[in-house]
Amino acid sequence: MEKAPSPISIPEKTPPQDPPEASPKPYKKSFVTTLMEAATLRSPFKEDTYFISHLKSSEKKALQELKDKLMASYGPDGECTMWGIPLLGGDEKADVILLKFLRARDFRVSDSFVMLEKCIAWRKEFEADNVAEEDLGFKELEGVVAYMHGHDRDGHPVCYNAYGVFRDKDMYERIFGDEEKLKKFLRWRVQVLERGINLLHFKPGGTNSIIQVTDLKDMPKRELRVASNQILSLFQDNYPEMVALKIFINVPWYFSVLYSMFSPFLTQRTKSKFVISREGCAAETLYKFIRPEDVPVQYGGLSRPNDLQNGPPKPASEFTVKGGEKVNIQIEGIEAGATITWDLVIGGWDLEYSAEFVPNAEGGYTIAVEKPRKLSPSEEAIHNSFTSREAGKMVLSVDNTASRRKKVAAYRYVVRKSTLV
Repeated sequence: MEKAPSPISIPEKTPPQDPPEASPKPYKKSFVTTLMEAATLRSPFKEDTYFISHLKSSEKKALQELKDKLMASYGPDGECTMWGIPLLGGDEKADVILLKFLRARDFRVSDSFVMLEKCIAWRKEFEADNVAEEDLGFKELEGVVAYMHGHDRDGHPVCYNAYGVFRDKDMYERIFGDEEKLKKFLRWRVQVLERGINLLHFKPGGTNSIIQVTDLKDMPKRELRVASNQILSLFQDNYPEMVALKIFINVPWYFSVLYSMFSPFLTQRTKSKFVISREGCAAETLYKFIRPEDVPVQYGGLSRPNDLQNGPPKPASEFTVKGGEKVNIQIEGIEAGATITWDLVIGGWDLEYSAEFVPNAEGGYTIAVEKPRKLSPSEEAIHNSFTSREAGKMVLSVDNTASRRKKVAAYRYVVRKSTLV
């Protein structure tokens, strides 16, 4: 397997000049717009390193006091563990967990201790240590409603959540039809989170939290109120500081209603981790935090459901397509008999795409591998292959001249030489 040796060129055309527009009328900002502007202006959330040397003297004192309270409550031989880590073991992993509880309660030792004791009791009653391996019978929800998928640019595991499927009344009744079904769903949702936490290091300077991406598209707001509130309350009470960032995508106009519903269950520190993205901007937002090859195809990435089973994904090259611009990606150095396979995606598409093979030989005929076609905003990443009969280059073209919007984009390719002699 080899890459084409020649460099990739992306020639650009100057955007056409549009006639001047009339000045827009004043408007009142919507709740979502205000939230987005606030998120843009807010300083990036700074995650704890969990190095003891980085703590303030008051925080070090609080950590020791919490340890003393635990020792007094459980004794030197008492069983006090979380995620398989003895909290009285005196090692750095235990410190990471204890600091999470302290941070969640602003280093108020008494409040942190109460939260910690309640969490230990809940985990024992819920049998949370065993839930990750259970078969709860939710195969139809796996990879759709809540699932771990890939990592962000800093190595955090990413958990995706999408509840739009519950707009289907039959599906809703099957999952939430009565109290027992709701309890079973909550257990499954805890299972997904526990599997994500099992990927964490619990080590100073390591990966100690996950990223959550929540897709609000088609989410039924009234029907899921009870389940949503229970999930939020349960996670906030028992999984402090386990989420580094909460990214909301496809945020609809009624987000103000959802936000007012969730807000009472969230701490101010939790709210500070929010990133808000309106409908149609999922890829643009996610690319800031997650590489395209790790973003699922339904959100404008290159990652398909079974890709990660074959090991780490092949890295993609990122670029932008400006409004009014046509971009040609030229993959040169393709030998006769070689097969080129490529993936290409443009966030929010709504442009024209084509692919052609151009022979090196003079007088050779250009082959239209994919004829020009308009791609809709919901189109997933293109995946295609072509085997050349002669040496030449592949040209992938994206034509954004009909739009004034700049779009994020990514592509990758591999060239396999012919095995024939």
